[in-house]
Amino acid sequence: MKIAKQMRITDIREQSVKLDVNIRNAVFSFDDMTTSIVAVMTDVIRDGAPITGYAFNSTGRYACGAQMRDRLIPRILRQDPDSLLDESRGGFDPDAIFRAMMFGEKPGGDMERSVAIGTIEVALWDAMAKIEEKPLHALIAERYGAAAPAERIFCYVGGGWYSPDETQESLKAEMQGYLDQGYTLVKAKIGGLPIDDDVQRIETILSVLDGGHQLAVDANCGLSPARALEYAEALKPHGLRWFEEPVHPIDFEATKAFVEAYGNPVATGENLFAAEDFQNLFRYGGFRPGTDIVNIDIPQSYGIGMAARTLEMARRYGWAAPSFVPHGGNQMSLACALGFGMEMCESYPNVFGVFSGYADDARVEDGYLPAPQLPGIGFEGQNALYGLFKELAG
Repeated sequence: MKIAKQMRITDIREQSVKLDVNIRNAVFSFDDMTTSIVAVMTDVIRDGAPITGYAFNSTGRYACGAQMRDRLIPRILRQDPDSLLDESRGGFDPDAIFRAMMFGEKPGGDMERSVAIGTIEVALWDAMAKIEEKPLHALIAERYGAAAPAERIFCYVGGGWYSPDETQESLKAEMQGYLDQGYTLVKAKIGGLPIDDDVQRIETILSVLDGGHQLAVDANCGLSPARALEYAEALKPHGLRWFEEPVHPIDFEATKAFVEAYGNPVATGENLFAAEDFQNLFRYGGFRPGTDIVNIDIPQSYGIGMAARTLEMARRYGWAAPSFVPHGGNQMSLACALGFGMEMCESYPNVFGVFSGYADDARVEDGYLPAPQLPGIGFEGQNALYGLFKELAG
C-alpha cells in the first residue's frame, strides 16, 4: 500500500483516569490506581473522520501523563514530519518515532519513561493498522516475519485476589464461575497471608479443578528470598502450572535460587522494562527455555518495537516466542500475543472496570479466545472503553 507523503501526526493527547477498583495482591492495594489513556491523531481521513490510534498504560502502573506532556509528545510533534515516515513501506515509521521520544534520555532508569513511551508507541501502531485496514496482530506478523497469526489463542484467567470478606465457599464459587465461562486455566494471588493460610487457599481452589495443571499462582514479587524458598517447598508437590514472580524482579540471584528449589515452571517479567533487563534474566536468573515463562508487558516496556528486539535477543539464549506470555488482559496484549506467535494471553474479567477484558462480544470456549477481526487493536468493540477514547479525541 502506498501512503501519501504528506501523512502527518496532527496531535497526541493524554488523560489520567482513576480506576474504580477495590482489590489487593501480596504487595499493594489498587485503591488509588490510575492509568493514562492516549490518542494519536493523524490527518488520514476515512468515513469523514481522521484515523486515530488509542492505547492505555496496562493497569498496575500509575498514569504517566507528565512524562508524555512535558517531554515525549513535544519531541514527536516538533520533528520534520517527513522524517517520521517509512518511505519503503509507506506510512509511519515507529522506529523513527521511538528515536524521537528517546532524544536526550540518559541510558538506564527505563521504567521512568518506558511505560509512557510504550503507551504512545502502541497507540501509533493502532493507527497504522487502521490505516492499512487490518487487525494489529496481522500487521505485527507481517512486519516481524512471524507465521500467519492463529485464528484463536489460549486464554487463562487471573483471579483469587485477596478480599477481607473472602470465605472458602466464596473462593470456590469464584473459580467455578471462571470454569463456567469457558476458562480451563486460572491464576490466584499468593504471598499475602501466612504461608499455611496461603497453602489452604490453594488447596481450596484445587478442590474445584481437575489438578494442579489448571492453576497458576502469582506472588507479585512480594516474597523475600528466604520466604520464597519456604513457598517453593510447600507448593512444589501440588504440580501447579507455574509460580509467578516469587521475588524482586531484578534480584536474579534470588530468582535462580527459587527456580532451582521449586523445580516446576516459574514465570516472571512483567516488571522488566527493556531488552537488557530480559537479557540479564536469561543470563543470571536460572530461567529454563521451554520450561519457564516470560511475562513481558509490551505497552509498559517501550512497546511493540522493543518487544521485537527482545524476542530477537531471546533467540540467542534459546528462547522462542511461545515461551512468552504477555502480561495484561486487554486487547493490546492480545494483538501482540497473536502477532508475535506467543503461547497464550490472560484475562481479568470485570476487575479493572472498562479496562478489563476484550471485545464485548468475545467469548472464551474450551480455554480459547478468537482472534479479533476489527482493524487496529479493536477497542471499537469495547463500547464503554471506546467511549473514553472518543471523548479524549474530541
